[in-house]
Amino acid sequence: MNNKMRVYHRYLGYFLTGIMTVYGVSGIVLIFRDTDFLKSDKQIEKTLQPNLSQEDLGRALRIKDFKIESTNDNVALFKQGTYNTETGVANYTTKELPFVLNKLTHLHKASTSQPLYFLNIFFGLSLLFFVLSSFWMFLPNTGVFRKGLYFAVAGVILTLILIFV
Repeated sequence: MNNKMRVYHRYLGYFLTGIMTVYGVSGIVLIFRDTDFLKSDKQIEKTLQPNLSQEDLGRALRIKDFKIESTNDNVALFKQGTYNTETGVANYTTKELPFVLNKLTHLHKASTSQPLYFLNIFFGLSLLFFVLSSFWMFLPNTGVFRKGLYFAVAGVILTLILIFV
């Protein structure tokens, strides 16, 4: 059983190196999602229904914490741009990651309505297999195994501290 687990662990590890690299890069980029790091401006013009309320306009433009700052004649001014209440034309600026990084970060955000969620499930199950199979790398009565258990417990404790503090 130990040798089988080692073989499965080894070849699944080799297979997953590409996926882990992509998840690692996209995870690091997602840490900075509330900043403008690596983002560039994108000018957008949308035609919406005229005379939308502030709530409806924010929802239609998909802008979080949307707030109209002022209005001049038929033009509502907000932080990212303008909305003509008479014609329904909105001109605004968004910040977006470059195309490739934007696609990579969607790996972490995939929901059941997207085919990528199968990759997320496969990757999560593979990581769980790595966790379990690593305990078959060494015999339970060896010092290396005991040290491995201490490190595993330390990893759980550190994670819980970071989550709850």
